[in-house]
Amino acid sequence: MNAVQLFLQGDAVTRSVALLLLAMSVGSWVVILWKSWLLHRASGDVVRCVAAFWQSATVAEALQKLKAFDREALVVPMVLATKIEAPGTLAAAGDKSQQLTRVLRDALHAALTKLQHGQVLLATVGSTAPFVGLLGTVWGIYHALTGIANAGQVTIDKISGPVGEALIMTAAGLAVAIPAVLAYNVLGRAIGRIEAELEGFARDLRELASSQSARPA
Repeated sequence: MNAVQLFLQGDAVTRSVALLLLAMSVGSWVVILWKSWLLHRASGDVVRCVAAFWQSATVAEALQKLKAFDREALVVPMVLATKIEAPGTLAAAGDKSQQLTRVLRDALHAALTKLQHGQVLLATVGSTAPFVGLLGTVWGIYHALTGIANAGQVTIDKISGPVGEALIMTAAGLAVAIPAVLAYNVLGRAIGRIEAELEGFARDLRELASSQSARPA
């Protein structure tokens, strides 16, 4: 009996578990494909943006170049953050270095939040899908043994068939979880590389903005 027949002949619990695993699988693969594309593009964009920024003569010229490269809006908000002024507020309190640290930290956190989007889903699917499949297996075995007991005859061939069919749920749970776990780790490393690049740029940008503000008019 294949998985489709098991689904069609199963009860409400079996079908619910199967549908939940299907939803987990579809959701995780959508995130995997989307994030793989996004991180691949973002990685190249960040490298190009950083190079273009330091090759520019002025910050204004650099912003014009970055707008063409920064398709995921990871670098431009950091540069714009150094221009924000709010006189008369607590945001403007303290020296310029402290203000730059705060605004760049906020811009960096916003960029990292965008990069991390979807990772929670992959982690959740990877950690829970095996147990969802195990639930389907336990229920399937219980249902099969109950049917055999009601039939009045217990033989190995009558037990092995239903139990083997129920174990499909465990295999399905693992098939859903393994790609999610692998993708979570691989994508996490890609995010870490981009994060390191952005943090280095933020530090250099802070030093540049601090030195420019310290120059006499």
